[in-house]
Amino acid sequence: MTAPQPQQPELPAYLRFPARPDPHPDNVIAGDRWRITVLDAGLVRLQWSPSGRFTDLASQTVLFRDTPVVDKTVRETDAVIELITDRLHLIYDRGPFTPQGLSVQARGGISNYHSVWRFGEQAEGNLGGAARTLDGVDGALPLDDGVLSRHGVAVVDDSDTVLIEPGGWFTEREPGSLDLYVFCYGRDYRAALSTFYRVTGKQPLLPRFALGNWWSRYHPYTADEYTALMDRFTAERLPFTVGVIDMDWHPVQIEPEIGSGWTGYSWNRELFPDPAAFLKGLHQRGLRVTLNVHPADGIRAHEDRYREMATAMGIDPDSKLPVVFDPTDPHFLLAYLQQVHHPLEHEGVDFWWLDWQSGRVSRIAGLDPLWLLNHLHFLDAGRPGGPIEHRPITFSRYAGVGSHRYPVGFSGDAAVSWASLAFQPEFTATSSNVGYGWWSHDIGGHMFGGKDDELATRWVQLGVFSPILRLHSTLDPFNSKEPWRFGEVARRVMSDYLRLRHRLLPYLASMNYRAHHADQPLVQPMYYEHPWASEAYEVPNQYLFGDQLLVAPVTSRRDPVTTMASTTCWLPPGDWTDLTTGVRYSGGRKIVMYRSIDQLPLLARAGAVIPLQDNDNPSADGADGADSAGGVGVAVGAVNSVAPPDALELWVTPGSGEWELIEDADDDAWTRTVLKTDGHTVTVGAAEPMATQTTAESPDPGRSAATAVPADRRWSLKLVGFDGITAARVDGRELDLRPGDVPGSVRIEVGQRPTGADTRVELLGEVHGSDNAVAERVFTLLDNAQTAFADKTRAYGLVTGGLTPAEAALGIAALGLDHQLTGAINEILLAAPGSTTAPVDPPPAGTQES
Repeated sequence: MTAPQPQQPELPAYLRFPARPDPHPDNVIAGDRWRITVLDAGLVRLQWSPSGRFTDLASQTVLFRDTPVVDKTVRETDAVIELITDRLHLIYDRGPFTPQGLSVQARGGISNYHSVWRFGEQAEGNLGGAARTLDGVDGALPLDDGVLSRHGVAVVDDSDTVLIEPGGWFTEREPGSLDLYVFCYGRDYRAALSTFYRVTGKQPLLPRFALGNWWSRYHPYTADEYTALMDRFTAERLPFTVGVIDMDWHPVQIEPEIGSGWTGYSWNRELFPDPAAFLKGLHQRGLRVTLNVHPADGIRAHEDRYREMATAMGIDPDSKLPVVFDPTDPHFLLAYLQQVHHPLEHEGVDFWWLDWQSGRVSRIAGLDPLWLLNHLHFLDAGRPGGPIEHRPITFSRYAGVGSHRYPVGFSGDAAVSWASLAFQPEFTATSSNVGYGWWSHDIGGHMFGGKDDELATRWVQLGVFSPILRLHSTLDPFNSKEPWRFGEVARRVMSDYLRLRHRLLPYLASMNYRAHHADQPLVQPMYYEHPWASEAYEVPNQYLFGDQLLVAPVTSRRDPVTTMASTTCWLPPGDWTDLTTGVRYSGGRKIVMYRSIDQLPLLARAGAVIPLQDNDNPSADGADGADSAGGVGVAVGAVNSVAPPDALELWVTPGSGEWELIEDADDDAWTRTVLKTDGHTVTVGAAEPMATQTTAESPDPGRSAATAVPADRRWSLKLVGFDGITAARVDGRELDLRPGDVPGSVRIEVGQRPTGADTRVELLGEVHGSDNAVAERVFTLLDNAQTAFADKTRAYGLVTGGLTPAEAALGIAALGLDHQLTGAINEILLAAPGSTTAPVDPPPAGTQES
């Protein structure tokens, strides 16, 4: 029985999220005041209605209940009803929900008392989700629950959210009703996440520009000052694709009788005398622009668009009465978008930074103004004729389960501290447990703290391997993130990593596709791939970055003896190569890794083939070599363009592997290029047009014509972790080999090749994985160490004394050296089987005899 619903206003079609909330009748089991809907073998919806009236309206959280009929067994007795699927066992006494009368147990791999959830009790083992904001947090904070549980059962309580009418507006729920979604997937985490996306909606595809570097600073820029800064970045070869302008774009010094200066919708003409020309200039430089807004104070009489807004709301403009912000009034919200925001977008604003900080309460029970603003701004950005119509985004805080539909997330005003840096990787990875994959953090920290070159550099490195990289800082003349405001080393490393982020666009764009079409968030905790390994749960700050890279950000200070910082990693079984050092590791163990300021643990799988754009690399033209980030190897030339590039460099590691480069020009004209290696050849397949699957959120399949990929591309290879390569050739033509920028790596210029045909590069010689050149690496480590010469000599003697790596490591441990130095030496000695401790011939210059 469905409750009658009051008549609600109808929003324009573009402000209605497509939804299919009605379940298949065969998936519904119902009584007088209870209802069970089986949405998947591992997902059930449990409803209780005091009146016996039920609704299948979409909710703030769940939009799609039209899943196929689920294979299930239903048993009924006088006492209980039992529901059994491949993944769960539900027992219910048909009465009001109680711990004694309603339980759900996960099946398949986990069957013990921990895997049973009883109504009213906390489901055990939840792996966490996201949080609304990091405002005011210095370090860690508790996270909301997600939909994954180590014990197999997770519960999403949707009872207090609003319902969405077919016309797009919102309505309250029946008082006293319950609406629960119970996920029972054991440790099949990716299946649970895929079902979650199935019922709540996919992560949208981001526009390519969102994947580059964002510049943001709370500072009263003038138009000339901001434009000059962007030109300085270009002169420094630092690419940026998004310009963020904080609240000083509008007047902030407001007469007290009008209100505060936090809310504003009119350009400050003293700073920006010609806004349209300013925005046009940024667009010509390859940047998209977002403006900060705090909507809470509504539209007041001093605003440029007050007269139009007041008239639309039936207020006499001459009265100068404020137009109050009212999220429960659809007429206000439509006028707010159409009369205030759209004219600014016509001037050149691309999207909005919604900086809502005014609570969760509105006059409709359950309607959180933050969620409403995220929902409507995202949909409005995708309206016909909007500035980013095809791939809309907004930029705002997390507003609960289902917020993944409204990227990009603003995590709040981070404190400038090591504790704050240390929490961000865990926060980002854990948020994937509730489908939230596109966080934008204040990289470098927002406020408090002090200048710290090392902290700022490590934060930029984290930012490169975060979903969104946005530099930011608060209103303080001494707090800003331009690399040239730091010391020489920090400036070089930060600059190199910002260039690296832009070079990663082909990889990131492919992962953007996978996030939407394959339900794979860019950042994933280690337990997604290794759910039964206890170590995968013990490294919360380590994560998979896409499907080829493992990242363990450095989030602590360096040691004064080694001059390096350390971080504990768990390497899954298999072979791994660090792309910043060239060291190969055998997996299946924990290991402490030590890294200089220009390095971080960035591990690639065996047989990885990772594409980076290589435009404007002077080494390709015979000029001096590229700048390097401690071996990361970044090409010089700061080009803000986000178009699929004319030149690509493939980073390749030893072993066999295959990977698909997926590209388009934000037009869904997708192209697939298969990249392969078997350890002796590297093959770039012909670029092939592809049609994408049709989804509820993307109802039109991708077009088959490939518009993104040029007819020819210049290719190069960077082989990391190889030994024994003496030559390379393509089509019988010998290719030049050059030392790469990572220790022991090799760079090969393949040249211009047609994208419509295969390119196969043969590696000649006794090609194999590197033995890590242990003696050379240990010598360099000891040479840099701030410790006694005699200790260095004794340690190096053990390393080069003909011992096995394990014997040498035991000897090093017995020397009584600084424990960090001991650990750093033994990391190199024990990195991989087959490592040799044979001395180099001749010994490195400066080696002392004992």
